[in-house]
Amino acid sequence: MTLQDLERLAGEPQDALADLSDNLVFGDGPDDAKLMIVGEAPGEDEDLSGRPFVGRAGQLLDRILESVDLDRGEIYVTNLVKRRPPGNRNPTQMEIDASSGILVEQVRLIQPRIIATLGNVPTRWFLNVDEGITRLHGTWHDWNGIRLMPLYHPAYLLRNPSRERGKPKWQMWEAMKDLAATLATMPDVTGPVAIDTSRQEGLF
Repeated sequence: MTLQDLERLAGEPQDALADLSDNLVFGDGPDDAKLMIVGEAPGEDEDLSGRPFVGRAGQLLDRILESVDLDRGEIYVTNLVKRRPPGNRNPTQMEIDASSGILVEQVRLIQPRIIATLGNVPTRWFLNVDEGITRLHGTWHDWNGIRLMPLYHPAYLLRNPSRERGKPKWQMWEAMKDLAATLATMPDVTGPVAIDTSRQEGLF
């Protein structure tokens, strides 16, 4: 299966996603990216454009990446849920369950060395925890042999603009420097990613 095949599969209607937008926002970036960024779900701008993270939060994400010399064109950016929830609400557990199999296959095909999760929703799904992003931000974890770092969602930083030491923007800067330095040491993938799909049984 290729990413193009997977995108066609993701575009098929599902009853569990009936409340979401009809527009698919699948993902954006090279299919061999070493870094994969995963948000929760598209917003209005993303819904209209068909690309993830293009609104104000996405523009801030671009600046954050540039600040540590990371090129968004070399990064794969996507969301856990591929369609916009009404009113930009958080996706429901049913919507997450119906969408997560597509994300797992994206990871399997792209084989990133690092996954960065933005905000509570994707972080809690990947790590299977109840802890919030304020506790987990900037910490390293292992997910099926892939390094994973939870990060604040850029929308949260827009609401907390202070650059004072210890504030969310300062914490983000410190975490991004760590992520970029670690990414620079990562070798290219030498074999397929072995993902435990026990949590996704029955999705296909």
